[in-house]
Amino acid sequence: MAQEYDVVILGGGTGGYVAAIRAAQLGLKTAMVEQAKLGGTCLHKGCIPSKALLRSAEVYRTAKQGASFGVDATSVTLQFPKVQERKNNIVKTLHAGIEGLMKKGKIDVYNGLGRILGPSIFSPMPGTISVEMADGSENEMLVPKNVIIATGSKPASLEGIPVDGQFILNSDHALELENLPASMLIIGGGVIGIEWASMLCDFGVDVTVLEYGERILPTEDADIANEMTKALTKRGVKIIVNSRMQTDSLIVNDGVSITVSSNEDTKTYQAEKMLVSVGRTANSEGIGIENTEIVLERNFIQVNDHFQTKESHIYAIGDVIGGMQLAHVASHEGILAVEHIAGEKTTPINYANVARCIYSYPEASSVGLTEGQAKEQGYDVKVAKFPFKAIGKALVYGDTDGFVKMIADSKTNDLLGVHMIGPHVTDMISESALALLLDASPWEISQTIHPHPSLSEIIGEAALAVEGKAIHF
Repeated sequence: MAQEYDVVILGGGTGGYVAAIRAAQLGLKTAMVEQAKLGGTCLHKGCIPSKALLRSAEVYRTAKQGASFGVDATSVTLQFPKVQERKNNIVKTLHAGIEGLMKKGKIDVYNGLGRILGPSIFSPMPGTISVEMADGSENEMLVPKNVIIATGSKPASLEGIPVDGQFILNSDHALELENLPASMLIIGGGVIGIEWASMLCDFGVDVTVLEYGERILPTEDADIANEMTKALTKRGVKIIVNSRMQTDSLIVNDGVSITVSSNEDTKTYQAEKMLVSVGRTANSEGIGIENTEIVLERNFIQVNDHFQTKESHIYAIGDVIGGMQLAHVASHEGILAVEHIAGEKTTPINYANVARCIYSYPEASSVGLTEGQAKEQGYDVKVAKFPFKAIGKALVYGDTDGFVKMIADSKTNDLLGVHMIGPHVTDMISESALALLLDASPWEISQTIHPHPSLSEIIGEAALAVEGKAIHF
């Protein structure tokens, strides 16, 4: 017997389960279909487990530096199985919490693979969901008034570099390593690649990053990328840019070797393992898209400002639509999609105001335009950088590398972008995101009295520096 719902959500990741909770709050009869575990990539294969490992790496690094704080740290050892155990326990705890939220919201959860059917006896429009149940029981038929596709993404592959899960890994495999390799080649110097490079370096792994472009972190401000390169190189990470891999030279035999051309220099690199980190691709196959009028572009689902597909009663959010591919973005998209379904007034997302974070050491975060983007868009900019070495709390932390860079329109004084690299900047970027949302100026930010001593003082100082009025530098 078919079950009728106001909303059926395909995918129980961060975007999907948040959408389900909001739908339940609005009184919509809601179901969620998830073929694996609630929480999706973010909880099980991305944000949470990787940050748990990064935290262990941070503690290990700090402990080894204990002597500089007057703490005897001569017997510090890394117990990687316990690192993994801690990571797994965090994931289990959060997974149980999501299951509890589904029960609290009286949201029906179907554990299986959901496919969108075309017009049928159940509905004259595409959108009936057939669920192939994971336990092998008879398929469930769900008849929703609206569908939200939140099926997420998976690691992208690289032609000529076959991922085998043993010697050549993607990020999913890397999270489940039982033992640390002695050396790692990382293909790709984007956010994920740099986080892994930082983490593995802290764990004592010999790391080489091969980046195709002219610099790592190509979507970030050039000053941030340059500072990150300097910091990682200082710690022993080898970064090779303008890398052109000769894939026919790839040898996998109790390790990995590959020949790379870079800036007229050709060299063969060897490592125990290779991590392919070249972005993510949409999970849009096998879910019945072909039974609809939904438009795909490079496998990503195309939507309007309200996240409606060409089938107006079928919405899509999160990684499967491309865009910023961030968990916090997917969550907000899910909320807006549900509110639009419920007939509430919504405001489209201004993605330029969304904060981006890199959880490496040093951390980096940003919001708004880079200096290059601002100039390309015709702004006459004024720019200031303020260093952490001039902030008392940074000296107390023993972590003084990095800076905050602020970009403003010299004609209107409006804030255009903020870029940070240094201690705890992923925790501090939200103030700047709020400033952009409220169309603030650096002067207005400078009038916020930041507590002393605190790392956040650097934001007020950077805002003053834009006007040439910095106090402590």
